[in-house]
Amino acid sequence: MNSSNQSDVIVERRGTAGLIRLNRPKALNSLTIPMVRAIAVALDDFAGDEDVATVIVMGEGERGFCAGGDIRALHQSGRAGDGLAEIFWREEFRLNHRIANYPKPYVALMDGITMGGGVGLSAHGRHRIVTERTRLAMPETGIGYFPDIGATWLLPRTAGESGTWMALTGLDINAADAIHIGLADLCISCSRLEELVVLVSNLPVGSSSVDVDAALRDLSDQPGEGRLEVNAALIDRAFRFNSVEEIVATLAREEAEFAAETRRVILTRSPTSLKLALRLLRAGRQSRTLGECLSRELGACMQILHGHDFYEGVRAAVVDKDRNPKWSPAAIALVNDEMISRFFEPPKPKLAL
Repeated sequence: MNSSNQSDVIVERRGTAGLIRLNRPKALNSLTIPMVRAIAVALDDFAGDEDVATVIVMGEGERGFCAGGDIRALHQSGRAGDGLAEIFWREEFRLNHRIANYPKPYVALMDGITMGGGVGLSAHGRHRIVTERTRLAMPETGIGYFPDIGATWLLPRTAGESGTWMALTGLDINAADAIHIGLADLCISCSRLEELVVLVSNLPVGSSSVDVDAALRDLSDQPGEGRLEVNAALIDRAFRFNSVEEIVATLAREEAEFAAETRRVILTRSPTSLKLALRLLRAGRQSRTLGECLSRELGACMQILHGHDFYEGVRAAVVDKDRNPKWSPAAIALVNDEMISRFFEPPKPKLAL
């Protein structure tokens, strides 16, 4: 076994597998610019190494695979105007695109918390493994942001309107629902993940994704049932509209407790983020490539830094931790189309993929 420790990312070879381990367990392996760069370099090295058959990406610690980008750092960068937030997003989005087009079998172990940027590191891959501990979410509307990392490509292509539910509520889903809606492939017990690594690392050079699928299937479990699958018809009825107001009104007419809870959660989110997320999702549904969505998202990122809600949302969630953001505008009805249109300015310079 050959390895190199790049502090927050550990890169090593185990047999024929290239292993990338996110190594910030106290921060739930949240991503920084150096981490994104280290992962990108490792992927390039493994792609060019004839002795590497597969790549495995996993997180250190038992709590999570990756909780996303380091939002405290993004918050500080935006306030300072130092350009680091833009650098992070550009490099992260290029990495997401690289993963989606990776030439070798790419195995992501989505054990524990897998949110935001963690979804970007996993759901774009070919072999996406969840466990009984998986809690997958795109929670951005709760911090005055929006689902990025190519989520506006991924979520519109999930089962029914489940991706719209995820984007607007920001709530997490379990292993069963991740597989049901198409963001994961297999459920394997967390107690067998080391066995998985050993199995994959012993596959012969030249193994295909079909070979990896066959090997992993022998370790897989039935994931049980998830709330999105159970409430699929209700979700499709309520979230098929192109306006947040219609979605909220439809939820109010539903009798199920699931609808009431969903509506309650949505009404706590940033009104601007809700409308931006929905419009980006609908644009993503019509897009032809992941690259189009990533570019559109980057343009929105640049505008987020000039608004109010992102800074207020991060303040309430991770700085002061009072969980009581004061959104501006404070109500969905006060956010008009013109306010949202400004987020659709193309990024300058363009996103290089």
